[in-house]
Amino acid sequence: MQVRLESAVDRRATIENLFQFYVHDFAEFWESRRVDLDSDGRFPAYPPLSAYWVEPGAEPLLVTADGRLAGFVLVNRRSRSGRPCDFNMDDFWIARHYRREGVGRVAAGLAMRARPGLWEIAIARWNLPAQAFWRRVADELASGPVEAREQQDAHWDGPVLRLTVADGLQR
Repeated sequence: MQVRLESAVDRRATIENLFQFYVHDFAEFWESRRVDLDSDGRFPAYPPLSAYWVEPGAEPLLVTADGRLAGFVLVNRRSRSGRPCDFNMDDFWIARHYRREGVGRVAAGLAMRARPGLWEIAIARWNLPAQAFWRRVADELASGPVEAREQQDAHWDGPVLRLTVADGLQR
């Protein structure tokens, strides 16, 4: 399967539409209900999403698999740990029918290898499948040791992985 990333700077509505699925999927891992559907049948707008069209260093990316829309990757430079980093894997979503086919692993690798430097990946404490996924991805992409710290504060609740990605070469 051919997996590609493309900029979504000109496709904000597509990211906003896909974010509805992301919230729906992610709600499975919340300990309690955090949002309700609005009367129009959609989840409320996620205010931090608008930063991807104005914040320097923030990049909205779409994932395609064999030319078909398969998900999104949102990269920024904000650290969840409060420590310096070059890049943060902020939000990442792959449509369910592409999961376990390697699309997410390839998409994560494409995003991170194209942006060498110190990465941070914060994973929600209750999202155990994502924790396993991101630990495998981090181990595959890291050019040195992967630092994993548990964090529970106002900035994040869950493990935070920090790793250096050395270059854009396939490994």
